[in-house]
Amino acid sequence: MKEFRVLELFSGVGGMHYAFNYTKLQGEVVAAMDVNTVANKVYAHNYKNPKYLKTRNIQSLSEKEVNKLNANMLLMSPPCQPHTRQGLQRDTEDKRSSALNQLCSLLPKCETIKYILMENVKGFECSQARQQFIEALQQAKFYWREFILTPTQFQVPNTRYRYYCLARKDKDFDFPSGKIWEQMPGQAPHPTNEMDTISSLLEPSISTSEFLVPDDVLKRVLVMDIVNSDQNRSMCFTKGYTHYTEGTGSTFTPLVRDESDRLFEIVKEIDNDPNRTNWERLDVLRQLKLRYFTPREVARLMKFPEYFDFPPDITNRQKYRLLGNSINVKVVGELIKLLTT
Repeated sequence: MKEFRVLELFSGVGGMHYAFNYTKLQGEVVAAMDVNTVANKVYAHNYKNPKYLKTRNIQSLSEKEVNKLNANMLLMSPPCQPHTRQGLQRDTEDKRSSALNQLCSLLPKCETIKYILMENVKGFECSQARQQFIEALQQAKFYWREFILTPTQFQVPNTRYRYYCLARKDKDFDFPSGKIWEQMPGQAPHPTNEMDTISSLLEPSISTSEFLVPDDVLKRVLVMDIVNSDQNRSMCFTKGYTHYTEGTGSTFTPLVRDESDRLFEIVKEIDNDPNRTNWERLDVLRQLKLRYFTPREVARLMKFPEYFDFPPDITNRQKYRLLGNSINVKVVGELIKLLTT
């Protein structure tokens, strides 16, 4: 059985490492690199201060260093900000693309690398950076396939569309190239009733007040995505969760759907009646008992193992940022299996 020596770049809190562990393939991570010191602190906390973890810029990574590691698998999630819908979409002109530019120049020279998985945001597939990456794969004589997938396709109740590229040498894939796959090859759609519900990931006892949506945010409740325990969906959690109201992740109400719908009808009545006050509206909204998902619950949605943890001095704000920048462990794990089959 082949043993894999994994080079984990832009390693963050170790999502790719957990994904590799998920596959149960034989091998080890020989180097993990990220410039974010807070992310590296979390990584070190979970992997007991590994010597292979380096705080460094990927831009300065050299051909000599990579070949010395004798790594045969590269797992990476380069910065997504140059390609996000909310960003300026400066693509290769964004200085945060320089690390991927450097890797593209290295790939044809790194003879030991035989397998590559790269993750990025949806939208990367239309970028100049993607074209540059594909050209580097061609020059290095890799076979590759591209995907846009979301965890809901893997029975995870969370929508998080991401771009993935699998590449390997020596052996082509046994499914067609020339398109971006929007499902796993040979995978039939799964009925939604087979998906876990939100209740399965909730923490049983938490300090509700710590995660309660504050009154000033409740006023904007109509732009928020709200789920209850019986539902099997949630929206993508980003690094801006709890800091921004709209489009950064779902919030949770312990009320059943009928009860929450009833309260929203009352809110609409108040909004349409000029004689009703904002205080009345707020009083109704408070009855929703709306709260944010905890960092542990977000980690569960992203399929991190239960033993994944944060150091005690990491704030909730930092936790959300780190998780928002990470990957879905199950999706990437299944893709690594496909890459190595």
